[in-house]
Amino acid sequence: MVLVIVVAVLALLAGLAANRWLRPRLVSADDDEGMAVKDLVGPLLTLTVLLLAFVLVTANGSYGKAEVASRGEARALDQLVETAEYAPALQRARIQADAVCYARAVRVQEWPAMSEAEGSPAPSVWSTDFRAAFKTLQGEPVFGMLVAADNKRSDEREERLTQATASIPSAIFWFLLATLTITVMALGICLPRKNNRGQILTLAVITALLTTTLCIIRDVDRPFGGIINVEPTAIAEAERQAERDFTQNHPAADLPCDEAGNRRAV
Repeated sequence: MVLVIVVAVLALLAGLAANRWLRPRLVSADDDEGMAVKDLVGPLLTLTVLLLAFVLVTANGSYGKAEVASRGEARALDQLVETAEYAPALQRARIQADAVCYARAVRVQEWPAMSEAEGSPAPSVWSTDFRAAFKTLQGEPVFGMLVAADNKRSDEREERLTQATASIPSAIFWFLLATLTITVMALGICLPRKNNRGQILTLAVITALLTTTLCIIRDVDRPFGGIINVEPTAIAEAERQAERDFTQNHPAADLPCDEAGNRRAV
């Protein structure tokens, strides 16, 4: 984001400098001959705005999918905890405890890792323990419901991790940055050399708007890091409810994990 701002400001200064020293050499005495530089700026600005709008919609779609996947994973985990109520006491305690530890591992360890487009192996420890508990319930009526809820949780987690990576390739981002730079410089060249305070102010506003749009694209395209990010609110609520159910059903039992979702030493 800092790079975008720095390059945009440099482009603005370069455009103003070119207007001062380069434009007199480019513009002939008769401006009506051929197409002037200012005649090309309108289509260039339109192209820049359309490209930014298109990419912004794409990035926003990725952000929306990440948020939906995060909520879907929390709902699936909550359904898993509720379905475990129909299991025998031993398996019910194990599944509900694993759900609390899974939610903690996601919230504390995997969420920060996703800001770098990476995952964490910590939640997989507890999802593996889910399946180990399910094996002891084969043939029971609750077995199919537990497997279905766990499959839903797994699918939503995979989608969440997928959306943690940037959906816009780096080449496209650099192309947008180059287009913004050329547009701002072209606008600067076309400014009048005298009595141009209003035009300079307008150019500065346009530069700020285009730069802000590109910064928003960069930020939204990484939904788990930056200023505009998806918070682990849903998984934290699922953790709270799972811990409540576990405590009510097994008040004398301890969770097999610490506050970060790591397995305790036996």
